[in-house]
Amino acid sequence: MSVLSFCLLLLTFQSPRGTTEVSLHGGSLAIEYGRPFLAGRNMVEKVKEGYVWRLGADRATTLRVNGLAVFGNMVLREGAYSLFLKRVNAERWFLIVNSQVGQWGTERNPVRDILSIPLKWNKKEVSMEQLTITLTKRGNDSGVIAISWGMNVLKQMFRLVQVE
Repeated sequence: MSVLSFCLLLLTFQSPRGTTEVSLHGGSLAIEYGRPFLAGRNMVEKVKEGYVWRLGADRATTLRVNGLAVFGNMVLREGAYSLFLKRVNAERWFLIVNSQVGQWGTERNPVRDILSIPLKWNKKEVSMEQLTITLTKRGNDSGVIAISWGMNVLKQMFRLVQVE
């Protein structure tokens, strides 16, 4: 098999990309990510406790912040970041924000982790076959990030503050 044929074969297996964006109070958040399918797998069972998972597929999931994003008492400055998930146990997860960007999703440098945001886990009534991340407005300056896949949804509130 030629190198070109191999590269074309790899491209056919890549997951589609998705984006979500929200603008609030003069700032914005945008996430670009790979959207893998479950294809009969139970991904929560596959992720071991304590493991950091590459949120999404293929290229690293990218978060772009315009303004200041505030998650609880944690502040994320304007810029671009990569996102990962850490499973503590079946119902306890953290969103890991990493300052490295542009890499493949499996190439996380833990030294560049800058925030570990607790997520609230809930069980969905209907299974979500394809990984879906949403940013939803809640009022003038707050919103919710939701990560849904299979029967699981992970959520956290955030606020956006305009940088002056």
